Amino acid sequence: MKLWQKNQAPNQKIDHFTVGNDRAYDLHLASYDCLASIAHAQMLAETGVLTQKEAGQLTEVLKKLEADAQKGNFSIEDDFEDMHSKIEYVLTEKLGALGKKIHTARSRNDQVLVALHLYLKNEIGLIKGLTHDFFELLMDLAKQNQQHLMPGYTHFQVAMPSSFGLWFSAYAETLIDDVVLLDAAHQLVDQNPLGSAAGYGSSFPIDRKATTKSLGFKDLKYNVIAAQMSRGKAEKITATAIAALAATLSKMAMDICIYMGQEHNFISFPDELTTGSSIMPHKKNPDVFELIRGKCNLLQGLPNQLALLMTNLPSGYHREMQLAKGPIIDAIETLKSCLDMFLFSLKEIKVRQNILEDDKYKFIFSVDTLNEWVKAGLPFREAYQKMGKSIDAGDYQPKKDIEHTHLGSIGNLGLKLIHEKMEKAMKS
Repeated sequence: MKLWQKNQAPNQKIDHFTVGNDRAYDLHLASYDCLASIAHAQMLAETGVLTQKEAGQLTEVLKKLEADAQKGNFSIEDDFEDMHSKIEYVLTEKLGALGKKIHTARSRNDQVLVALHLYLKNEIGLIKGLTHDFFELLMDLAKQNQQHLMPGYTHFQVAMPSSFGLWFSAYAETLIDDVVLLDAAHQLVDQNPLGSAAGYGSSFPIDRKATTKSLGFKDLKYNVIAAQMSRGKAEKITATAIAALAATLSKMAMDICIYMGQEHNFISFPDELTTGSSIMPHKKNPDVFELIRGKCNLLQGLPNQLALLMTNLPSGYHREMQLAKGPIIDAIETLKSCLDMFLFSLKEIKVRQNILEDDKYKFIFSVDTLNEWVKAGLPFREAYQKMGKSIDAGDYQPKKDIEHTHLGSIGNLGLKLIHEKMEKAMKS
């Protein structure tokens, strides 16, 4: 069954090609389509297009369908093109001719637009929540390990002393930037497109402000063509926020893979969180973090994929827009799984102590040692040259009792301020 079908059924090959995997993806959106249909029915009653009784009957069935969809008990058989046709079929089956009235003053494009906006609103909120949980875990780890020093690197070369507190809180603060971008995407999708119909409105006296309020949108996408043009744009902007967060997760996963290696041996995880080799019995492989790295790297390509999909399309609806649905839904599910795995695994991280006692790291203190000479009155450039000569001559002796006191350094992490910064971002 298709909403647009008249007397002649489409060719099966055409049907298979045009529908694609939409039925599977629509299962993620079906509950939101029901919620939008409830708001639409109640609005039609308020404007006199439907009676209050009719709206009540439609709402009762739609609420049951919405609950089923939330529980995973809603299905879209191959006989139906999408969630819209299945929902309208159920309404018609239970309510007769009344069920056919639900499509009054709207288009299928209208339906999928508002369902996507509602879905993206909710999912961005869930991702923000998981990101905040991850932030809190990193901040706890930073506090616990702020006294444990580790090498800091530039160009993959040992550079200056760092600490696990500094490392953990660095990623925590970076997550704040990602939350800001997620919030920007949330603001974009928090606009109601319902009532734009096929992009040119309706001759029915619908009340778009009423559906905006009942669906909990912050604002309305006023211009009906602008509402239609948000299709694809909403997915792309959300993808951009996802890509930024994915980049943070990928970078940390890479750090973990390096730091777990025998040459570094800075951190470790319980055996049950690693995998072994089929041939080398000594191996403890960071497969989880390698997969996070790979998945998150793929996510960083999504904005470009969606940009290419929408490039050179004029205003109005075009069927290619359907192809944005799958990638954004898959990306959201992938990102949530990566965040969940980080939350699960990182709780068990073990940090090696006294790393910098190893003689191979003695030059890591050269900057702090020459700084002491500068404090004593020697010009910095002269102190730098003196230190270089001392290292070359082999008589360098490191000063290990270093003190970093400025805000954001290993001796003053500013955890309270970082925490306040995140709470402010979460409230915006």
